Amino acid sequence: MIAIPQSILDGLAAHALRELPNEACGLLAGSGSAVSAHYPMVNVDRSPEHFSLDPSEHFRVLREARSHGWQIVASYHSHPQSPARPSEEDVRLAYDPDITYIILSLQERENPDVKAFSIRDGKVEPVEIVSDKP
Repeated sequence: MIAIPQSILDGLAAHALRELPNEACGLLAGSGSAVSAHYPMVNVDRSPEHFSLDPSEHFRVLREARSHGWQIVASYHSHPQSPARPSEEDVRLAYDPDITYIILSLQERENPDVKAFSIRDGKVEPVEIVSDKP
């Protein structure tokens, strides 16, 4: 389970829509499984099919999160034209087994689909997203 405030979920969707036609990407920070902050980042690949984080921006986000006593809880990216499930490339590039991977599908622009996953040793498991939305 990962707890993400609705305001942050809304921020993920807004970021993904702004980046169209390319994938959006970023990090979520907090404590344990509770997300406290959203860090939209630049997709240096500028591609609708894959993303890469800028290393210097990544380190800046890590430092800022740590300054608040947080850790990186999740990595997220959008799928502009495909479902909210990890691609083979997403699974292959899942570098940290201790974070949650969030994928936001924009197949339905007005109703983005957000799903979360644990990826360990190539094995994908769904993770429940809990928000404060009534």
